[in-house]
Amino acid sequence: MTVRVNGQGVTREVSTRTTLADFLRDELDLVSVHLGCEHGECGCCTVLFDGHSVRSCLMLAVQADGHAVETVESLSANPAELHPIQEAFAEEQGLQCGFCTPAMVLRTKEIIETGRELTDAEVRHEISGILCRCTGYQNIVNAVQSAAGRRARGRS
Repeated sequence: MTVRVNGQGVTREVSTRTTLADFLRDELDLVSVHLGCEHGECGCCTVLFDGHSVRSCLMLAVQADGHAVETVESLSANPAELHPIQEAFAEEQGLQCGFCTPAMVLRTKEIIETGRELTDAEVRHEISGILCRCTGYQNIVNAVQSAAGRRARGRS
Protein backbone atom coordinates (compact mmCIF):
# COMPACT_ATOMS: atom_id res chain seq x y z
CA MET A 1 0.00 0.00 0.00
CA THR A 2 1.02 3.60 -0.51
CA VAL A 3 -0.21 6.25 1.89
CA ARG A 4 0.73 9.84 2.64
CA VAL A 5 1.56 10.08 6.35
CA ASN A 6 2.27 13.51 7.78
CA GLY A 7 3.01 14.78 4.30
CA GLN A 8 5.44 12.00 3.40
CA GLY A 9 4.75 9.21 0.92
CA VAL A 10 5.05 5.77 2.53
CA THR A 11 4.92 2.47 0.67
CA ARG A 12 4.78 -0.73 2.69
CA GLU A 13 3.53 -4.25 2.42
CA VAL A 14 1.14 -4.88 5.32
CA SER A 15 -1.00 -7.74 6.50
CA THR A 16 -4.68 -7.31 5.68
CA ARG A 17 -5.41 -7.67 9.42
CA THR A 18 -3.13 -4.84 10.58
CA THR A 19 -5.04 -1.88 11.96
CA LEU A 20 -4.12 1.63 10.96
CA ALA A 21 -3.23 2.33 14.60
CA ASP A 22 -0.82 -0.60 14.74
CA PHE A 23 0.68 0.35 11.38
CA LEU A 24 1.31 3.93 12.50
CA ARG A 25 2.76 2.90 15.87
CA ASP A 26 4.65 -0.26 14.98
CA GLU A 27 5.76 0.35 11.40
CA LEU A 28 6.26 4.12 11.45
CA ASP A 29 7.03 4.71 15.15
CA LEU A 30 4.33 7.37 15.45
CA VAL A 31 3.65 6.76 19.11
CA SER A 32 1.29 9.71 19.57
CA VAL A 33 -1.41 7.34 18.33
CA HIS A 34 -2.55 5.96 21.66
CA LEU A 35 -4.43 2.71 22.03
CA GLY A 36 -6.85 2.82 24.93
CA CYS A 37 -9.74 0.48 24.33
CA GLU A 38 -9.07 -0.89 20.82
CA HIS A 39 -12.85 -0.95 20.32
CA GLY A 40 -13.41 2.62 19.11
CA GLU A 41 -14.97 3.74 22.39
CA CYS A 42 -12.30 6.04 23.86
CA GLY A 43 -11.19 7.93 20.73
CA CYS A 44 -7.56 8.19 21.91
CA CYS A 45 -6.36 6.66 18.64
CA THR A 46 -7.97 9.45 16.61
CA VAL A 47 -5.99 10.60 13.57
CA LEU A 48 -6.95 12.76 10.61
CA PHE A 49 -7.77 10.75 7.51
CA ASP A 50 -8.05 13.00 4.46
CA GLY A 51 -8.61 15.82 6.97
CA HIS A 52 -11.35 14.11 8.98
CA SER A 53 -11.21 12.44 12.37
CA VAL A 54 -11.19 8.65 12.40
CA ARG A 55 -10.48 6.08 15.05
CA SER A 56 -7.40 4.36 13.73
CA CYS A 57 -8.02 1.23 15.83
CA LEU A 58 -11.17 0.57 13.80
CA MET A 59 -9.57 0.98 10.37
CA LEU A 60 -7.41 -1.48 8.58
CA ALA A 61 -4.12 -0.07 7.35
CA VAL A 62 -4.91 -1.21 3.80
CA GLN A 63 -7.95 1.08 3.83
CA ALA A 64 -5.52 4.02 3.93
CA ASP A 65 -4.02 3.07 0.56
CA GLY A 66 -4.06 6.20 -1.61
CA HIS A 67 -5.14 8.48 1.23
CA ALA A 68 -3.55 11.01 3.58
CA VAL A 69 -3.14 10.40 7.31
CA GLU A 70 -2.05 12.98 9.87
CA THR A 71 -0.85 12.35 13.39
CA VAL A 72 0.07 14.99 15.93
CA GLU A 73 3.70 14.65 14.85
CA SER A 74 2.74 16.51 11.66
CA LEU A 75 1.90 19.76 13.42
CA SER A 76 5.40 21.17 13.80
CA ALA A 77 8.38 20.71 11.53
CA ASN A 78 10.63 21.43 14.50
CA PRO A 79 9.94 19.20 17.52
CA ALA A 80 11.31 21.95 19.78
CA GLU A 81 8.53 24.33 18.68
CA LEU A 82 4.88 23.91 19.52
CA HIS A 83 2.10 24.41 17.01
CA PRO A 84 -0.38 27.16 18.05
CA ILE A 85 -2.93 24.48 18.97
CA GLN A 86 -0.39 22.79 21.21
CA GLU A 87 0.49 26.17 22.73
CA ALA A 88 -3.18 26.76 23.49
CA PHE A 89 -3.47 23.37 25.21
CA ALA A 90 -0.39 24.12 27.33
CA GLU A 91 -1.45 27.66 28.23
CA GLU A 92 -5.04 26.69 29.05
CA GLN A 93 -3.93 23.60 30.99
CA GLY A 94 -6.00 21.45 28.62
CA LEU A 95 -3.99 18.36 29.46
CA GLN A 96 -3.00 16.44 32.52
CA CYS A 97 -1.83 12.89 31.91
CA GLY A 98 -1.59 13.56 28.17
CA PHE A 99 -3.07 10.27 27.01
CA CYS A 100 -5.99 11.83 25.11
CA THR A 101 -4.08 14.98 24.15
CA PRO A 102 -2.84 13.97 20.67
CA ALA A 103 -6.37 12.98 19.67
CA MET A 104 -7.83 16.17 21.19
CA VAL A 105 -5.26 18.31 19.41
CA LEU A 106 -6.02 16.70 16.04
CA ARG A 107 -9.77 16.99 16.61
CA THR A 108 -9.22 20.65 17.49
CA LYS A 109 -7.34 21.14 14.22
CA GLU A 110 -10.27 19.69 12.30
CA ILE A 111 -12.81 21.77 14.25
CA ILE A 112 -11.08 25.11 13.83
CA GLU A 113 -10.28 24.57 10.17
CA THR A 114 -14.02 24.85 9.47
CA GLY A 115 -13.73 28.52 10.45
CA ARG A 116 -17.03 28.34 12.36
CA GLU A 117 -17.33 30.11 15.67
CA LEU A 118 -18.54 27.61 18.23
CA THR A 119 -20.10 28.05 21.63
CA ASP A 120 -18.59 26.14 24.53
CA ALA A 121 -21.52 23.70 24.34
CA GLU A 122 -20.83 23.11 20.65
CA VAL A 123 -17.13 22.52 21.36
CA ARG A 124 -18.10 19.99 24.04
CA HIS A 125 -20.26 18.21 21.49
CA GLU A 126 -17.48 18.25 18.88
CA ILE A 127 -14.92 16.68 21.23
CA SER A 128 -17.36 14.27 22.88
CA GLY A 129 -15.99 11.28 20.93
CA ILE A 130 -12.70 11.41 22.81
CA LEU A 131 -12.68 10.40 26.45
CA CYS A 132 -10.55 12.30 28.92
CA ARG A 133 -10.23 10.84 32.39
CA CYS A 134 -8.30 13.71 33.96
CA THR A 135 -9.37 17.23 33.06
CA GLY A 136 -13.12 17.51 33.40
CA TYR A 137 -13.07 18.98 29.87
CA GLN A 138 -13.44 22.70 30.75
CA ASN A 139 -9.76 23.44 30.16
CA ILE A 140 -9.88 21.48 26.90
CA VAL A 141 -12.85 23.57 25.79
CA ASN A 142 -10.88 26.68 26.76
CA ALA A 143 -7.91 25.41 24.73
CA VAL A 144 -10.09 24.77 21.65
CA GLN A 145 -11.54 28.28 21.92
CA SER A 146 -8.07 29.76 22.38
CA ALA A 147 -6.77 27.84 19.35
CA ALA A 148 -9.74 29.05 17.31
CA GLY A 149 -8.92 32.62 18.34
CA ARG A 150 -5.30 32.16 17.31
CA ARG A 151 -6.43 30.84 13.93
CA ALA A 152 -8.75 33.82 13.47
CA ARG A 153 -5.76 36.09 14.15
CA GLY A 154 -3.69 34.18 11.59
CA ARG A 155 -1.52 32.08 13.91
CA SER A 156 -2.29 28.52 12.78
